[in-house]
Amino acid sequence: MSATELPLIGDYSTPVAALSGARIGVVTFPGTLDDRDAARAVRLAGAEAVSLWHADAELQDVDAVVIPGGFSYGDYLRAGAISRFAPMMGKIIDAANSDAKLPVLGICNGFQILTESHLLPGSMIKNDHLKFLCRDQVLRVENNNTAWSNQYAQGEEITIVLKNQDGQYVADEKTLDALEAEGRVAFSYVGWNPNGSRRNIAGITNAAGNVVGLMPHPEHAVEAGFGPDHTGTDGLGFFTSVLTHLVGGQK
Repeated sequence: MSATELPLIGDYSTPVAALSGARIGVVTFPGTLDDRDAARAVRLAGAEAVSLWHADAELQDVDAVVIPGGFSYGDYLRAGAISRFAPMMGKIIDAANSDAKLPVLGICNGFQILTESHLLPGSMIKNDHLKFLCRDQVLRVENNNTAWSNQYAQGEEITIVLKNQDGQYVADEKTLDALEAEGRVAFSYVGWNPNGSRRNIAGITNAAGNVVGLMPHPEHAVEAGFGPDHTGTDGLGFFTSVLTHLVGGQK
C-alpha cells in the first residue's frame, strides 16, 4: 500500500488471517448516504464488503448485513416505512429470523428500517427538540453478548458520531420494561440524551443477539485522525465483533 492510500493514520487494511474471507453485505436504497462509509468500515475490519441493491432479491451468500444510514426514499410517510417493503428487505428478514440467524446491523436510518420491519420492537420519531443534530456522542455498552458488540467490555463507554432528525426511540412501557429485563438494551446514551429517546436508549438487540440497531454511526469512527477526537476508532469494534462472531462458528 502506497503512502498516499487510505488509511493515512493507522493501517487496518490488511485482514487478520483468521477473519479474512467473510462477506458483509451493505444495502443501498434510494436516498442512502452512508453505504460507502459502512463498506469502508467493513474493509478496515478485515472483511469483504458486498454491495446489495434494494431492488434485488439475492443476498449473494453474504455472512452478515449492514443497513446504513441516510434518508431512504426521502423519509416519506415515515422514516424507513417504504424501505421495509423492498425485495432485499424481504430476504434479510427471512435470513435474520431463520435458524442460521444472519447477523444484521441497522445504523440510524437502518435502525428505523429494522423497527418498521419488526425485526426490532418500538419506533423512531422526531427528536424532542425538533432539530437535526450532529455531534460526537458517548455511549455505554449495556450488552456485549451480541454479534455486533462482543469486542467491547460490558459497561465500556465509547464515543462515536451521532447525526439524526428522527432519532427519538419510543415504545410502550411494557416493551421498554421487557427490553431492560431481558438485557436487550445494547447501548445507552451517557451524559446527555440527545433526542429524547425513552430510557436513554441508543440501540437495542433482538432476543437472539444477531440483529442490532442503533441511532449513532460507528462507521464514522473507525480511523484514527478522522473520527471523534479522543481516539477516533471506537466504532471499529462493531465490525470486528461480527467477524469474531462468525469465526466463532456462530454464523
